[in-house]
Amino acid sequence: MDHSSNAISAAGALFFDAAGRLLLVEPTYKPHWEIPGGVIEHGETPSEACRREIEEELGLVREPGRLLVVDWAPQGDQDRVLFVFEGGLLTADDRIHLQAEELKGYEFVTPDQARQRLIPRLARRVTEALRARESGETRYLEHGISRSNS
Repeated sequence: MDHSSNAISAAGALFFDAAGRLLLVEPTYKPHWEIPGGVIEHGETPSEACRREIEEELGLVREPGRLLVVDWAPQGDQDRVLFVFEGGLLTADDRIHLQAEELKGYEFVTPDQARQRLIPRLARRVTEALRARESGETRYLEHGISRSNS
């Protein structure tokens, strides 16, 4: 039996401004907007990867908050498990410094605007993460669809 794995895991975070708008970032290497985060490196935990990616991408040293969702979302021949954490509130004192090689911009948008800018599978994941944030629970997703008992 072949036990080789073509698996990838990634972790991201939802950050908000005082008006309750969600932070999205615009990558240089793909045509659609994303939430801040990235691939979990070998030996890293999801929260460690999230913290590292936030520091690398946004120049912010922040400890990820509560886990909001875990999404099993294979794509092509890759098994993918994606984690979304609570990032918290960003204020004017939080100076965002984008990693220019990877990100060309950022914007705070309403949840409806976010759903329009994100690719469908990420939009579903973010919608469920927002619901989990509101309800105080953690949700298990498959392809962005909740499998939680709620």
